[in-house]
Amino acid sequence: MQNSAGAPIRTAVVGFGISGKVFHAPLIAADPGYSLDVIVTADPERAAEAARLYPHTKVVPTPEDLFALAAALDLVILGTPPLTHFDLAATAIAHNLHVVVDKPFVTTAAHGAELITRASEAGVQLTVFQNRRWDADFLTLQKLLRDGALGEVRTFESRFEWWRPEGFGNWRDSATLAECGGILHDLGAHLIDQAIQLFGQVADSYGETANRGHPDGADTEAFVSLLHDSGVRSRLWMNGMAAQVGPRFHVLGSDAGYTKWGLDSQEPALAAGMTPSDPAYGVDPQTHWGTLGIDGGAVPVPAEKGNYPRFYRNLAAALRGQGPLPVQPGESLEVLKIIEKIHALS
Repeated sequence: MQNSAGAPIRTAVVGFGISGKVFHAPLIAADPGYSLDVIVTADPERAAEAARLYPHTKVVPTPEDLFALAAALDLVILGTPPLTHFDLAATAIAHNLHVVVDKPFVTTAAHGAELITRASEAGVQLTVFQNRRWDADFLTLQKLLRDGALGEVRTFESRFEWWRPEGFGNWRDSATLAECGGILHDLGAHLIDQAIQLFGQVADSYGETANRGHPDGADTEAFVSLLHDSGVRSRLWMNGMAAQVGPRFHVLGSDAGYTKWGLDSQEPALAAGMTPSDPAYGVDPQTHWGTLGIDGGAVPVPAEKGNYPRFYRNLAAALRGQGPLPVQPGESLEVLKIIEKIHALS
């Protein structure tokens, strides 16, 4: 493993479904600090697509083929179902490789704590792809809070909702709770993480879940209430069967409120083939801007530019000893503990 300042970070992406194809491979390929050396997928159609999109990348069918190449790599990115995360990450760490794990981090908090310990003992870096910290609307809200534009924030509402009654068409539709399935694991990992980043550690939590989809799957609808040490109350909704969606953000403060509708544009842009180097990447049109103020006097707020590439820029700096990890794994572990508590009580 090498991480010299002048050499690209030699990278493998495991999995070429939504995570690997839409997020990780394009972001790595667009960053000159990395080289996309290996893609792992056993699916023949996905392998052919990976070879077409990245003709200079080696495409192999199994993780075993990948780890046979470990001496020529620095970083492994796991874009696979969460049930596989612990074993794959542990194997990568044993091969002295840095690891990015997609969220949900792992299936249990105990597994997460063990991975953190193993990475520390091996002297490698472990991080979790909490990319929603770089959504345009989240960055905009962070700026408003830094500027004190809302006064003292009292309540925060956040939603990931859409109308997709047919499901995702992948493992998410039938994964059990033990397999880290369910919308609370999948989207709650983002929404809880965002709430903690905005308003600090959680003093108490409560949640509700329901399964209105695959009979053998986990929850398809969830609600979470968090009381932060700061006194802010966060209320979070996740629903893939919402015939009418609520606002993405609705934040109420002592001086003003902020309301934003619609999801960040980066995922659909990447899925459509837009590269992060395109000037239009991450730019929310004015029609999608949130509004700030009080009823009768709210005004549009220009959106910050969405910036998923920053995750990998920050990671490259961290691997070269020039800054902190973009996401500390202990932060994702705390999110997982909250999710586990809600599932245990709901």
